[in-house]
Amino acid sequence: MDLPLNWALTSLGDIANYVNGKAFKPTDWENHGKPIIRIQNLNNHTASFNFSLAEHEQKYLVKNGDLLFAWSASLGAYIWHGEDAWLNQHIFKVHPSICINKVFLYYLLTDITASLYAKSHGSGMVHVTKGKFESTEIIIPPLQEQQRIVTKIEELFSELDKGIESLKTAQQQLKIYRQSLLKHAFSGKLTEQWRAENQDKIETAEALLARIQIEREQWYQELLTNWEDNGRQGTKPKAPKVMPPLTDEELAELPELPDGWVWGKYGDFCAIVRNGISEKPIGDNGTPIFRISAVRALFFDMTDIRYIDNKTGKFDSYCLERGDLVFTRYNGSRHYVGVCAEYRSNEKRLFPDKLVQTRLFSKILLSSSYFEKVLNCGETRKFLESRIRTTAGQSGISGDDIKFSPVPICSIHEQIEIVSFLESKLTITDQLEKTITIALQQSEILRQSILKKAFSGQLVDQDPNDEPASILLERIKAEKAALIHPITKKTKSGKKTV
Repeated sequence: MDLPLNWALTSLGDIANYVNGKAFKPTDWENHGKPIIRIQNLNNHTASFNFSLAEHEQKYLVKNGDLLFAWSASLGAYIWHGEDAWLNQHIFKVHPSICINKVFLYYLLTDITASLYAKSHGSGMVHVTKGKFESTEIIIPPLQEQQRIVTKIEELFSELDKGIESLKTAQQQLKIYRQSLLKHAFSGKLTEQWRAENQDKIETAEALLARIQIEREQWYQELLTNWEDNGRQGTKPKAPKVMPPLTDEELAELPELPDGWVWGKYGDFCAIVRNGISEKPIGDNGTPIFRISAVRALFFDMTDIRYIDNKTGKFDSYCLERGDLVFTRYNGSRHYVGVCAEYRSNEKRLFPDKLVQTRLFSKILLSSSYFEKVLNCGETRKFLESRIRTTAGQSGISGDDIKFSPVPICSIHEQIEIVSFLESKLTITDQLEKTITIALQQSEILRQSILKKAFSGQLVDQDPNDEPASILLERIKAEKAALIHPITKKTKSGKKTV
């Protein structure tokens, strides 16, 4: 290996001492005292602490500025910025040798974390053994160059962080703009000018509901006629149930709508509201069936599929149709429960029982694209979130929760106008969001590139006048030897002293 000028080959174990934390038990936890640093307290600043009032060995005491390394579950280096605390197991307290800059070692450990993952064990909770950790080979520069590297890294990272902060601010502003856009769309403000210019296309709320009722009856009569024409095979179609109207109390909690708009319950506009099939997917061929993760708010991932045996066609009636709105019924995260997306394909695909299929009974008076957007925001989304229940780590809603969701309705002409406007604006915001996401990813790649250059001798110039790192290593060895075998001498009285 060709080393940069005055650099030397060594290992992590040669340049620092690593002390594992104490194995605190739940019975040791208290509500007061010094905090106990667990891995989640390092990688999640909002994680709560456990505490201990007892006094423990000083080797487990962590002070502000101490260097730590998590060697299990989530590997990574951290500098502790907090009050005095006790160190839990699975974290090393790192004591750099006298010739090693602590901040330099922090960045070095950060740089090699990816390679440490390769040495880790376990499929669930990964960990790297102390032996393999300490035997990891590294190259180190002279002490003076360590400081120059730290200075340069922090200068570059400071500029990078400013750029990342600006990107995240823009990302947040896009989110606020998107929410504002949707709020105005479904309160009638977005199409206020359109209504003023298209009075001939607007009808009263009562007339709109009456037409929807007529359309629903016609849809049912058509189902009934088809059933009779087919010799009454199968179950007789059931007449659509009318949802109980919103009460005065419920309406009082909802925003007032403009003329021609009315609040209704989503179930009144649906021909189908049902869970998917519970059959388990098998193999890599058959009829595609979506995963739960395929459905996100306003987004349907057509590639997120598995396969199911449907050679007999027994699941054909559960195939999605273009225009269906599919909801996430269960998920480990509340954020993804009750969100929906429109199915925009003619492909024959099934859906599992943790998703809910809904289908509007009319394409003449009701726009699937309009409902997709209204169901994912505002009062409708707030209603669904209020109905989420969590059991055994799984959050969920029911089909009835979806049916009872309040939705603002307007004429089909205005629905189409709203969808057209939103899709043009949301397309732009989506493109900007992707641009920001790519820029943030590139920022992280650049950060890693800076570290790679730093620890391969390419970030700062080498100074031939620097004391070689090989001499530093000799001093470190002497330091360790002195700790293991203290120097003793005899006094005149014959007693030995250190």
